[in-house]
Amino acid sequence: MPHFVYMLRCAGNRIYTGYAVDVEARFEQHKSGKGAKFTKAFPPECVLRTFELESKECALRLEARIKKLPRQEKELLAAGDETLRDNLINGLDETLEKRASRERKEKQAQKRSSAEL
Repeated sequence: MPHFVYMLRCAGNRIYTGYAVDVEARFEQHKSGKGAKFTKAFPPECVLRTFELESKECALRLEARIKKLPRQEKELLAAGDETLRDNLINGLDETLEKRASRERKEKQAQKRSSAEL
């Protein structure tokens, strides 16, 4: 079953990011004032962009990454910036253990290259 992260344009030119398995149904919930506190205060106007992911875990990780972006980058992402999208999606399926292992290896490689200089 696909999982989605979506970005909405809301009143006051605000951007809301959320997770759903059915974006259209979730958008209707937001429009009715029953979706989230934010969209109740700032009603949604349209869906800006959706991202389809293989698992709920990856979708929730992407949602969190998008929410941490500065406003300008959210606007770029909503406008279709594929490089930014790719950077955000890279490594979503990486567990904390795999990430720590990769970071250790990268650190060791940096030390080796510094020692060779």
